[in-house]
Amino acid sequence: MRWITVFAVALLQQATFAGDEAQTTLVKVGDAAPDFACQTLSGDEFSLGKQKGKVVLVNFFATWCGPCMQEMPHLEKEIFRIYGDRKDFALIAIGREHTTQELDKFKKDKGFSLPIAADPKRAIYGKYATQYIPRNIVVGKDGKIKWASTGYSEAEFQKMIEAIEDDFKKQ
Repeated sequence: MRWITVFAVALLQQATFAGDEAQTTLVKVGDAAPDFACQTLSGDEFSLGKQKGKVVLVNFFATWCGPCMQEMPHLEKEIFRIYGDRKDFALIAIGREHTTQELDKFKKDKGFSLPIAADPKRAIYGKYATQYIPRNIVVGKDGKIKWASTGYSEAEFQKMIEAIEDDFKKQ
């Protein structure tokens, strides 16, 4: 009987998170991705509006977030190192509530090469959501959101790769 109670509580928590997640998500698949501009840690300007014709992966993370730290090495190895040189792809990882100085240290300590930008006041994140990270948004070549996720799991990460590859095939 105890396992039924534990299972019921787990289902209720999952349903509550899913409902809460939906309420905190400000954009959905099919919407035009909200435009933003930022400066990467390397000093490059990144403007989502100037990425038309490219598949863009926008990742929101924080250095204190366990699932984010699980995901970041996969973003580096399975996304950025594979697709980073393509002319029709861009990736930006945005450190929610982090300063440039914090992220510089983080990037050096972890040895990441993917483009990272700071969003200390949630100005960019606030266009997409109000809570929960990591968040990934795949923006298609047409500037519309093709895929979005919250949290990290290997299965969802593979779905994200499929969404990126699917949009590469579109003209």
